[in-house]
Amino acid sequence: MVENNNLINNLNIEIYADGANIDSIIKLNKLNFIKGFTTNPSLMKKAGIKNYESFAKEVVNLIPDKPISFEVFADDLDEMEYQARQISSWGSNINVKIPITNTKGEFTNEIIGRLSNDEIKLNITAIFTYEQALKIKDYINENVFTIISVFAGRIADTGTNPEYVISKIMGLFENKKMSKILWASPREIYNIFQANNIGCHIITVADDILNKIESVGKDHNEFSLDTVKMFYKDATSAGFKI
Repeated sequence: MVENNNLINNLNIEIYADGANIDSIIKLNKLNFIKGFTTNPSLMKKAGIKNYESFAKEVVNLIPDKPISFEVFADDLDEMEYQARQISSWGSNINVKIPITNTKGEFTNEIIGRLSNDEIKLNITAIFTYEQALKIKDYINENVFTIISVFAGRIADTGTNPEYVISKIMGLFENKKMSKILWASPREIYNIFQANNIGCHIITVADDILNKIESVGKDHNEFSLDTVKMFYKDATSAGFKI
């Protein structure tokens, strides 16, 4: 069982669940190693969410004691700030996700500064470079819990090692003790251990990857045999003949 898996339970990194399915959120909240939740407009659309506010308030009502990140969806910077203030008012455990830029490439550092100075907890998202993180560093209130989400999986998709980027960004924020670096968009279970090994504070993991967490620590010979059995079972059930 995952709850008794010391390899997972003894990690220093906090694991957040990433998704927008209410049933899954309820189930995952029962696991001790899930320390928070994140979502985004794309995941909400995929889950068939029609009313953003109702969904968010339902999740906060179900989980009032763990950090939950909800993202603004405006593109105009002033509207983005307005949405952030509204979303923040829905629960004391909410981190409002603000993308590092809007779709025009305009940096959001000014609104980040105003929101952070008003003690609104933020999750600065879609960060890919050290230079982007540097752009917002001095706008973040060091006394307010703030998440810096670095999209490690998508960085890796470009053929670049995300560990190097995240390590540099961690160094940038080392004196802001309330700012936590999050490894976003992982591609496999091993990414949890990679992120933990470099001292990253948080990793957010989607359902399809969390479903594989039962395999952590499994004997490789046993896993090999299970794989062979799977191939045989599928071939037999398909009725293949030569």
